[in-house]
Amino acid sequence: AHTVRSYRDTWRLFLRFVAQRRHRPVARLTLVDLTAAEVSAFLRHIEQDRGDAIGTRNCRLSALRSFFGFVAGREPMAIAQCTSILHVPMKKAPTPAPCYLEPEEVKAILAQPDHSTIEGQRDHALLSFLYNTGARIQEALDVCPSAVRFDTPACVRLYGKGRKERISPLWPETVLLLKSLLHRQPRADDEPIFGQGGDKVYQ
Repeated sequence: AHTVRSYRDTWRLFLRFVAQRRHRPVARLTLVDLTAAEVSAFLRHIEQDRGDAIGTRNCRLSALRSFFGFVAGREPMAIAQCTSILHVPMKKAPTPAPCYLEPEEVKAILAQPDHSTIEGQRDHALLSFLYNTGARIQEALDVCPSAVRFDTPACVRLYGKGRKERISPLWPETVLLLKSLLHRQPRADDEPIFGQGGDKVYQ
């Protein structure tokens, strides 16, 4: 749904932009009007005039490329036009410096949950697990007891986007926290460790 809305908005902006430059209403535009030059001008417009970020600019270009790739396979007479648009390059965004927490900041975060409650114990274990493994939040929330090796060498099997699997070592401290949580809040082998009550995903 988000992709559909993004493509819709791209074409709404692009057609209005071309219509204004051609001095005619959108309804009178033809495929011939939608050239690589117009695409490049549109991309400059959304960056310079609208102030859109490079990532947004590239998303707009992806939407236009998808359409013209579709047209190229169905209208031989438009192949040259479509190819020129497909060759409009993406723009590289500057890579920001990675942000990280200092050890004292991590300690301050881990100290926040109230360990006397089951929710606080779970939150502390979850935060420690994330710090230990570098897992995405959804990867951590999906972890079940069957994915954890508690014996030495301790590790956990994580499933990322596209069901990509990776193994992450676990520190002894993290293992103790998981064992303590499971002792207080038992889970079936296929039930998420960090679930709340009978919920499958902790919110």
